[in-house]
Amino acid sequence: MRPFLSRLFVIAAAGLSLAVTSALPLHAQAVKGASGLPLPRFVSLKSKSVNLRIGPSIDYAVAWRYLKSGVPVEIIQEYDNWRRIRDADGTVGWVNQALLSGDRTAVAAPWMRGKGEGVFVNMRREAQAAGAIVARIEPGVVIHVGECNGEWCRAEAQGTEGWISQGEIWGAYPGEAFK
Repeated sequence: MRPFLSRLFVIAAAGLSLAVTSALPLHAQAVKGASGLPLPRFVSLKSKSVNLRIGPSIDYAVAWRYLKSGVPVEIIQEYDNWRRIRDADGTVGWVNQALLSGDRTAVAAPWMRGKGEGVFVNMRREAQAAGAIVARIEPGVVIHVGECNGEWCRAEAQGTEGWISQGEIWGAYPGEAFK
């Protein structure tokens, strides 16, 4: 009877652990990849020309080619020197780690692209909704992110610096804070 109770306790404890973990924000649940870094995580493209492949090797076909450096991507898997990434449009594929940078960038509200004229993301002087607007950024514009406090991100776009609501960018997880 005792082995049954100990198995029941282990199963119950595992269930409790899963329930607690699933209540955490996504970035707090990150597991370590083969590199020792958390998965998933945001990075950016280092090179002006990056081939997105259907598998983790140059032997696999190129599915897409990025032609701009600084584009934010999310690493979702690692295999040897290859990283499986996802972009703001949901496109997934493999790139060599040498083509990625730890520099943080983001896309301004990619889900608002094509929603009509006059749709903008406001960049503010202070990290607050009442802060003065210093720039209006079109959805889809890539911005450089210096830090996020969990609600606001300090960013730079075309020489203008300010704060953007974290919920209005793709490139930082909800509630994620970093410097």
